Amino acid sequence: MTTEQAEHELERAPDVEDMGQLLEESEIRIVRRNEIVVGEVLSADASTGLLVDIGQKAEAIVPPNEMRTLESEADAGVGSVITAMVVRPESGENPAILSIDRAVGEQGWIFLEKAHGSGETIIGRIAGFNRGGSIVEVEGVQGFVPMSQLVSVPRERFRLYQESEQSRLTEDERRSLQAAQNGEHGKELSMKVLEVNRQRNRAIFSEREAVKESREALKAKLIENLEEGQVKKGTVTGISSFGAFVDIGGADGLIHISELSWSMVNTPEEVVRVGQELDVYVLRVDADSKKIALSLRRLQPEPWETIHERHNIGDVVSATVTKLTNFGAFARVEDSIEGLIHISELSPRMINHPREVVREGEQIYVKILRIEPERRRLGLSLKQAVAERYF
Repeated sequence: MTTEQAEHELERAPDVEDMGQLLEESEIRIVRRNEIVVGEVLSADASTGLLVDIGQKAEAIVPPNEMRTLESEADAGVGSVITAMVVRPESGENPAILSIDRAVGEQGWIFLEKAHGSGETIIGRIAGFNRGGSIVEVEGVQGFVPMSQLVSVPRERFRLYQESEQSRLTEDERRSLQAAQNGEHGKELSMKVLEVNRQRNRAIFSEREAVKESREALKAKLIENLEEGQVKKGTVTGISSFGAFVDIGGADGLIHISELSWSMVNTPEEVVRVGQELDVYVLRVDADSKKIALSLRRLQPEPWETIHERHNIGDVVSATVTKLTNFGAFARVEDSIEGLIHISELSPRMINHPREVVREGEQIYVKILRIEPERRRLGLSLKQAVAERYF
């Protein structure tokens, strides 16, 4: 290179101050539309919004209509750090436009997607109702809880809502419905995320699944401390043909129909009703299957233990024939106490089979010959009862 060429290159080279500016500008990262950024508030004005330093050549602006999700002015005071979404990147002399509201929504969708993947329980607030369920807000995102997935809001509320839409409610009923919904507005719900679709702006939640998981955890803990033979207070939560379900403090146990009473029970409704509070006896606890067997009758004396209080040898009592065998007939003198009429005690004449004298289901009178509560045995006589009744 000649001396003349070298001097020419020196003239073109930037001075030290220009070099520092170039270096600073080269370190400025370009932000793009919909990107989430963090910045420091440099100034705040109710009419113009916020001026925020996000590391660009010019300060970015958050207009007032893009910061409505802020709970108080202190959340965006001078010196505070905010998170916002880039609505319009910086270009030329135009500063970047940011939105705190959209950032909250975007972070909310990210939060919901993570919760959906992990299965964790989230908290939301009721924002309103429609005929199919409840509108709930979670982390700035509005989602929906179908009526079938709600636990803490009565279904009757939605029936009245539908009738209200059809103008079938009286004015008093309408006011009562509105008051109930206003009272539930803002109420917190624990929920599971059933579906989340950012593109379709769709989020579906379930309070029922969250409650179910919570009850399962509570049930597991309860079972750890539950012992057979304990007496617990409970509330009847459901009735089926085979028994009654009782909540004993976070876990449901089953009272089988055979454990409802020492007496014969045809349907559980004869003994208990839904909502009834009662004491129950813990019969069995299966930690593996998480099943709890309960009993109501075990809290009462077994009839055999107190039979002498009601019957004596020599008494003539009414009985029902329950079964015939070659050696005699069984007869029930109480719902849970049966005795045997030996074939020799059925008739004064010789017979080959009890069916010659009695039939199953027949009502008869018998005389008590023996009472053996320890062996659960009762000796009865038909022929002696007949003789005493007619002679």
